[in-house]
Amino acid sequence: MTTLLLICVFIAALVIGYKVLTHIPSLLHTPLMSSMNALDGVIILGALTATHLATTAFGAFLGGFAIALAITNVFGGFDITNKMLKMLAGKKRQA
Repeated sequence: MTTLLLICVFIAALVIGYKVLTHIPSLLHTPLMSSMNALDGVIILGALTATHLATTAFGAFLGGFAIALAITNVFGGFDITNKMLKMLAGKKRQA
């Protein structure tokens, strides 16, 4: 029962997240991406906790996979934000 509830929450989060993110204007992407980098740090802590509390090897594997994906998302987000800020800084100098 708990697994089914978690799967339902995951699917609901996917659908709601997709609907919200597809309606964000492109002007807000850079500030929101910076905020999401901070939120990803919280996600990493949650994944670490879930991995620590895992009772099966498969649960521990999924937790480790979640940690790896969240860390990749943090570094990728900071890299993209940095590139976008460099592009904006380049436009200011040319003006």
